[in-house]
Amino acid sequence: MAEQYESVELVGDNTVEYFAMAVVVAALTAAFAQFTVPYPFSPAPFTLQTVGVYLAGLLLGPVWGGLALLLYAVVGAAGAPVFAGFGAGFGIITGPTGGYILSFPVAAAVIGGLVHRRVDPRPLDAVSIPLQVVGMLVGLAVIYAIGSVWLASATDQSLVSGIIEGGVVFVPGDVLKAAAVISLVTGGHLARLSFVE
Repeated sequence: MAEQYESVELVGDNTVEYFAMAVVVAALTAAFAQFTVPYPFSPAPFTLQTVGVYLAGLLLGPVWGGLALLLYAVVGAAGAPVFAGFGAGFGIITGPTGGYILSFPVAAAVIGGLVHRRVDPRPLDAVSIPLQVVGMLVGLAVIYAIGSVWLASATDQSLVSGIIEGGVVFVPGDVLKAAAVISLVTGGHLARLSFVE
């Protein structure tokens, strides 16, 4: 007589869904990184990578959003051409713009924590737009703080010059990117994504 066994669920459905979304956001960030324009006011180029950071925090919350951007950084450091201009390798991380890449998981976690106020993400239509905006602006400040200090140190600039060239000059573009992301998540289907049952 054949024995019957109960199936054991080792990983919950939500975990699989969160991880899949984290992989998708990491891949989107890699795609956004390829939109690279040399910026005359800074040694760092203008890219759309911060759009991936915003989406990670807003859609996935602090843990999974941070993981998505950590996955992006690790895959790039391991040699996959996912950084700006199809850059890859640990040398990019240790170079002048490496601080931005290292700041992305932290910024995504900060955005997610401020917006969702819990570990698991909640549907974005339950989060006010002002709170989403505040979360993205604080996350952007984290990117500038880490990236600018790293840039100043790597290029032997003063901290003030690093903050100006690594942060201040990017404010208009990054604010426009934040506005585009808010429009996307509040006006489209992303606002109705629900990770909780």
